[in-house]
Amino acid sequence: MRRIFGSKVVDSFENQRNMPSSSRQVRGARRVVHNPRKTLLVSPPSYWPPWDKSISMDLLEMKNGLNYFRYTYDPSVSHVQELFEAAKAANDLNAIAAILGKYPYHPESLLTFAELFKYSGEHQSSADAVEKCLFALECAWHPLFSPLQGNYQLKFSHDTNKPLFTALFSHMKNLDRRGCHRSALEVCKFLLSLDSDDPKGALFCIDYFALRSQQYKWLEQFAEEYQCDNSLWLFPNFSFSLAIARFYLERDAASECSDDADKSTSLDLMKQALMLHPMVLRKIVDKAPLKDSSWTQILRNVFFGSAKPGSPSLEHMINIYVERHYIMWRFPELQNLLKEAALLVIESLKQDNREAQDWACLRKEAFSSEKNEYSHLLVSDFSDTTPSLPPEELRPFMVGPGMVHEMPPVEQEAGPERLRAPREVAGRNPAVVFLESLLPWVDYGDNHHDANNDNDDD
Repeated sequence: MRRIFGSKVVDSFENQRNMPSSSRQVRGARRVVHNPRKTLLVSPPSYWPPWDKSISMDLLEMKNGLNYFRYTYDPSVSHVQELFEAAKAANDLNAIAAILGKYPYHPESLLTFAELFKYSGEHQSSADAVEKCLFALECAWHPLFSPLQGNYQLKFSHDTNKPLFTALFSHMKNLDRRGCHRSALEVCKFLLSLDSDDPKGALFCIDYFALRSQQYKWLEQFAEEYQCDNSLWLFPNFSFSLAIARFYLERDAASECSDDADKSTSLDLMKQALMLHPMVLRKIVDKAPLKDSSWTQILRNVFFGSAKPGSPSLEHMINIYVERHYIMWRFPELQNLLKEAALLVIESLKQDNREAQDWACLRKEAFSSEKNEYSHLLVSDFSDTTPSLPPEELRPFMVGPGMVHEMPPVEQEAGPERLRAPREVAGRNPAVVFLESLLPWVDYGDNHHDANNDNDDD
């Protein structure tokens, strides 16, 4: 795992685990300030409630040097999942909010509200819900489970494991949106390591985060060593990303000594990527977009103009690549590299057309399935744009309290009121504010409550 995550990250995590936890007090505070445990994935604020231990992680088996784990709900709260499924089937957000009122760390309910906030444009509230979910799931980790040891598997086929995959994928995108590309890369590495089947498609964006965080050497090493078969370069995203990584490494090597003389040049790698996946060029030109008139002339060439993917799987992979990576092609230096490689392809095909046939045979052999093997991955999940959900589309989901089932009371020790998360309401979606107000950790301040009381008097 040191080769994937890096020695500094591993050593830092191990040191953090060995440090005693510290406690702090807030002067003059009337409410209880809870100091949540230190976690690796998120930094929980003091107003989050203590972890309720409603979920744990079990060791299922040890096989071929790997520990297989599965999340398990505590029997005392097993009925909560039934309540959630009923509320979800009825599109009853009030009922889901009621679940969070009593069980604030129920993963599926938190992820439901995270999606609601995201499609309503409330990205910070969405990120908060995702982080709260990750905090609870990390608190439940088995003592033998460590994300930096690499000797574990959490199979996505177990329903109780799925929230971790969903939360990590969302957290990764949230970090990228904030410009924290290196952190997004580390989360992507963790996500990829959880299940060898890569159910969330981490392989289709890990190269993007490596490029954005300038981890060019790591990307080359990862592509060479992943699963020991050296076949990642056949994927559309790695074909082009490895050429980009080599381009920036060459530029850095111009001012310092380098031992990469035996490696293919970035121009050769880009030409190779275009020969293997010629269909990508038109999609990049349209999506980026590349408006120089020279691209029109290049795309008139029959090799690029009539390019076909050859298989449903490859076409889907190309669509994911373009959606996730298109922004990279807005850099002028990469546009120049792409153009030079495209012109080189056209010139070489004029001299010998058999090269195109050889690459077509390789493409057909590598992606031979007649079915879309990646149909479970939505192209929209790899997009930076999120369609907005108007308030009028939220109202049908905010039904009355009829669906809110009777839930047994949660035993809590009597004590002072806990701190809550401050929120602003000005200029926000009123339907979303209403739903957010149902959550137990949200506070709009005294003025908000006074206004509600005035309305009640009317």
